Amino acid sequence: MTSYTLRNASPAKTRADAVVVGVLQGADGATLADGGDDVAKAYGRKLRPLLATLGVTGKAGEVVKVPTGDTLSTPLLVLVGLGKEATPNAVRRAAGAAARAVTNAASVAVALPAGSAELIRAVTEGWLLGGYAFTTYKKDAGREAPGDVVLLSALARRKEATKAFEDAQVVAAAVATTRDWVNTPPGDLTPPAFADAVAAAAKDLGKGRGAPKVKVTVLDEQQLAELGCGGILGVGAGSSAPPRLVELTYTPKKAVTHLALVGKGITFDSGGLTIKPAASMGEMKSDMAGAAAAVQATFAIAALGLPVRVSTFVPMAENMVSGNATRPGDVLTMYGGTTVEVLNTDAEGRLVLGDALGRAIEVQPDLIVDIATLTGHMVVALGDKVAGVMGDEDVVARVLAAGKVAGEELWPMPIPEHMEERIRSSKVADLAQHDWIRWGGGLFAAAFLRQFTGGLPWAHLDIAGPGFTSSGPSGHVTAGGTGFGVATLVDLARALADQDA
Repeated sequence: MTSYTLRNASPAKTRADAVVVGVLQGADGATLADGGDDVAKAYGRKLRPLLATLGVTGKAGEVVKVPTGDTLSTPLLVLVGLGKEATPNAVRRAAGAAARAVTNAASVAVALPAGSAELIRAVTEGWLLGGYAFTTYKKDAGREAPGDVVLLSALARRKEATKAFEDAQVVAAAVATTRDWVNTPPGDLTPPAFADAVAAAAKDLGKGRGAPKVKVTVLDEQQLAELGCGGILGVGAGSSAPPRLVELTYTPKKAVTHLALVGKGITFDSGGLTIKPAASMGEMKSDMAGAAAAVQATFAIAALGLPVRVSTFVPMAENMVSGNATRPGDVLTMYGGTTVEVLNTDAEGRLVLGDALGRAIEVQPDLIVDIATLTGHMVVALGDKVAGVMGDEDVVARVLAAGKVAGEELWPMPIPEHMEERIRSSKVADLAQHDWIRWGGGLFAAAFLRQFTGGLPWAHLDIAGPGFTSSGPSGHVTAGGTGFGVATLVDLARALADQDA
């Protein structure tokens, strides 16, 4: 178990197995960033030619290890590139890259730029998340994290620095658990198992005197039928693992606003009878990344003690093929009575979200945010590192601002009025779930979801691209489940609390 400490000390004199220092790109060559000043002084005039000889450029993601001899108190200097500017996101990514580079060190001193609470948060989150590894199913984990990590900052003794350091650990832990859930094989995280995991996590969160309490209600398939949740039941009809709807409530004293979160929880998506190609199924355990993010964001908001009431609704289903599966052409009656013609069983996420949104509006929140790995269209439009945000202009702006603080890339997308015609093209039901027109499919999905928001302030995050990565690690983002969205939702709650305080 790694211990983390925030300390005001010189990186040149701190005793550890390795010291990490940031490097900036410059027109005249690489230079050490803030935090590494004492290291630069220790090397003196030898530093610049040393960096040049080693080919150090300061490019983002670059990591170079240098034995120090007697120059520093640590035997190993780890130089990590920041790019041209030490922004919080650059620092976050550099810390993540460094964390993976020093796993064989028993103790590490991290002297990246940490001259503000925002930068202390970035270093902490970056290090914790960059060093993440999912080893549950490994016979041999193959790597060991340092036992002692010291983050160096001149602000270490200040209250705002300590708070940023501690809060960052809370958020990073929530992101890591989100990654764990997303990375778990789908046979082991069926809807009932996922619901149990959420309930167990809430119980652990509430242990101890003064611990935050998050109420969890799990609705099974019989209760869903009684409520008329035809979307969730229709998607889960083909699976032997029945669907669930998990509802969480965090109600702090003196809450200043009420936020509702809705997350898509498709624990595996075969496409149903509109079956996916085999090569497209390998990552479909990740189709519950939105649900995992919404739940863990709720727990983090509670752990941080933010004065924001949170109501979270997480529909869970497995989209499988069997004689009981929903057919193209079937009509489902959603929660609240709206009928929907199903034309593509592989566009199932909007069906489970429709029911959950219908439940969410009944608690009359001040705003609603749903998060989902919803459409391949959004990946085509924005790539695999940027999420699309759609909905009411004011809420979209709030989400975008939160994403910027959190270091998660978001981009606003429209919901054109002509999408209203497309979603109402069914000749047998109130709404068409899909129309097989190739263009604007992600916008169609958002327009469909809007029908279930009751006119309340709402935004939709399509994280189909950044929710899971099959490529190698980059910065603080590791391969597999990324935990994308957790930090943005937490920062949205922070901003809501600050605005209404």
